[in-house]
Amino acid sequence: MGPAVQGAAGPVGAVRPGLEPADPVPGVRRVAVLRSGGIGDYLNAEPALTALRAAYPQAEITLLGAAHHRPLVEGRPGPCDRLEVVPAVPGVRAGDGPDAPGEEVEAWCAAQRARGYDLAVQLHGGGGNSNPLLLRLGARTTAGTAAPGAPRLDRTVPWSPYQHDVLRWLEVAAAAGAPAVRLEPRLALTEDDLRRSREALPDGEPFVAVHPGATEPRRRWRPERLAEVGDALAAEGARVVLLGSPAERPLTAQVAAAARSDRWTDLTGAVDLRGLLGLLARADLLLGNDSGPRHLAAALGTPTVAVFTSANAVDVAPLTRTWHRTAVSWGSACARCGMPYLAGDCGHGETVLDDVPGEEVLAHARDLLAQRAVPA
Repeated sequence: MGPAVQGAAGPVGAVRPGLEPADPVPGVRRVAVLRSGGIGDYLNAEPALTALRAAYPQAEITLLGAAHHRPLVEGRPGPCDRLEVVPAVPGVRAGDGPDAPGEEVEAWCAAQRARGYDLAVQLHGGGGNSNPLLLRLGARTTAGTAAPGAPRLDRTVPWSPYQHDVLRWLEVAAAAGAPAVRLEPRLALTEDDLRRSREALPDGEPFVAVHPGATEPRRRWRPERLAEVGDALAAEGARVVLLGSPAERPLTAQVAAAARSDRWTDLTGAVDLRGLLGLLARADLLLGNDSGPRHLAAALGTPTVAVFTSANAVDVAPLTRTWHRTAVSWGSACARCGMPYLAGDCGHGETVLDDVPGEEVLAHARDLLAQRAVPA
C-alpha cells in the first residue's frame, strides 16, 4: 500500500502506483463524475466510468456533463444512471455562448449539494477550474487530477501533458478505489439508433463512411484528399457515404464537389446523433479525422482510419491497431505559415496535416477492408 494522500479533508485512503486500485470509499450510495466537454472527451472517460460502476455497483452514478451527452447516456445501457448538464463555467464549459452568471452556477451547485454525493470524481482536466467547482458540491470524498497550482482533492493524481486520456482517467478511477475493467471505450447500440439510421439509408450494400469534420479546423485533413481516397475505394467497389452535421455542410460540400465517383451518397444533416450511431455501427469502416464520430465508431466496434496531429496521436488516438489505424502528421505545422501546432494558434485556421500522404491513408483503409472481409 502506498502512502496516504493528503487531501482537502486530511489523509484519506491510499493511492497506489499506476492502475493498482486504492482502498474503496466506504458507504458510497451516490457518485458524481465531472466530465463536460466533447463527445470524444466523454468516450475517453467511459472506461473509467465503467470501472467506477463495477467498484460501486449499488451506487447511483451521475455524469456532470454537457447537453450533447444526453443521447449517449439517457435511454442507453451504460455506466451512468443520470446526467446533470454543467452550466457554462469558464474552463469547464462545453460549447459556445456567454459564461453562466454567478447566481446560476451557485443555484446549480446548491442543487448538487442537496443530492448528498458520497464520492465526486473529476475526469475533466488539470483541475485549475474543475477542482474548485467539484469542491463546491460538498461530496464526502473527492478524487481527480491536479496540475501544479490547482487545488488538490482528497485523492489526487498528478496531471501532466502527453498522457493518453483513457489511461489518465483510469488512473483517477483507481485512486477512487475502482480497478480497471477494460481499456477501450464501449458504447451500446440500440434498436432506436438502427431505426433512425435506416430512415436515412435503408439496408443494402455495405458502405464506407467518410466524416471530414473535427472541432478544430487545424485538425482537419483537406476535404479533397478525403475525396480522393473515397474515390479510390469506390473504384474498387465500395459504396461511400458522406456524413456530417448540418453545421458541417460547407465542409462536406467541399468533399462532394471534389469527388468524382457516382458511388457516393451524401447524408449531411440527414440524421441526429442517435441516427449517426446507427449509421456508424452499420459501416464497414469510418474514414476521417480525430473527431467525435471517430470515437463513436470505434466505441461501437467499427474499424477506423483517421488522420492525427502528433500531439493528439499521444493523448486521444486509439490504443489498439487491430481494427484502428492512425496516419500521423509528425510535422503538424500550419499549411500557410509553417507555425508548429504545439507552438500555439497562428490564427490562420489552416490544416496542419498536409504532410500526411493520401497513399498512406488509402493503404490503411484497404488493409482494414480486406481484413474485415476474411471470415472469422
